[in-house]
Amino acid sequence: MSKLLAVGTVAFDAIETPFGKTDKILGGSGTFVGLAASQFGVETGVVSVVGGDFPASYLEMMNSKGINTDGIEVDEKGKTFFWSGKYHNDMNSRDTLVTELNVLETFAPVVPEHFKDAGIVMLGNLHPLTQASVLDQMKEIPKLIVLDTMNFWMDIALEDLHTVLKRVDVITINDEEARQLSGEYSLVNAAEKIHAIGPKYVVIKKGEHGALLFSGGKMFAAPALPLSEVFDPTGAGDTFAGGFCGYLAKTEDLSFENMKNAIIYGSNLASFCVEKFGTERMQVLTAAEVVHRLQAFKDLTQYDMNIA
Repeated sequence: MSKLLAVGTVAFDAIETPFGKTDKILGGSGTFVGLAASQFGVETGVVSVVGGDFPASYLEMMNSKGINTDGIEVDEKGKTFFWSGKYHNDMNSRDTLVTELNVLETFAPVVPEHFKDAGIVMLGNLHPLTQASVLDQMKEIPKLIVLDTMNFWMDIALEDLHTVLKRVDVITINDEEARQLSGEYSLVNAAEKIHAIGPKYVVIKKGEHGALLFSGGKMFAAPALPLSEVFDPTGAGDTFAGGFCGYLAKTEDLSFENMKNAIIYGSNLASFCVEKFGTERMQVLTAAEVVHRLQAFKDLTQYDMNIA
């Protein structure tokens, strides 16, 4: 079983959806990735920074899930990164109301010695130079490097993003981001262009429409499980990435065929994340629930067909 190192934000979110609104609650890409990966029992370390206003109980909760928080720096004089957003009725679009970088503005990640040999590294949505600095600290090249990014970095740091993409194996982005990065509208052509930049595998997330996996001319499409209610999509993409990486760290099989399974496991966990606000659902998720819903995914996608 490979160790998993996740680098990302550990933050406060305030969220408003058609189902209600919250005050500051636990969020951040590193948090969602860690909670998802914890479902696989893999040794997971999170690297991030929080302020003196961050409750110790949150770190204790993460530790209780088997998440190593040695890499989470606590700046006692600073304030934790804060994001506030409001989702529209379709839950696919949102308005950012407040973004306060706070301690994240000067964040320089330090990888704990114990995780410098991690087999799988998940680079969360941060500045490409920050992502690259994490790879520079590893003792050896990891077996798999997964990177997430967004439109913002394509707008202000495209050259740096291209540079770090030459060092990664997998990129996970949504369909809008894939089109911007590649300049192609067709997602098939977009994946081919992105593959040429560096990543061997391209994972394109399509929200309620599932996810696509591309590599070397091969393609796999995974559905999203239709849900009767979606309370909060925040963190679903990071939960997907955590499930994807956690499954691969557990199985240590990095073949295209096994990545298909990893996509399903990631989609499965993301379907739980959206059922409550923030990390609430992921904090109480049980292994039995995960297995039960995996069967639902299997039933949704399997069928017998005789082709003459």
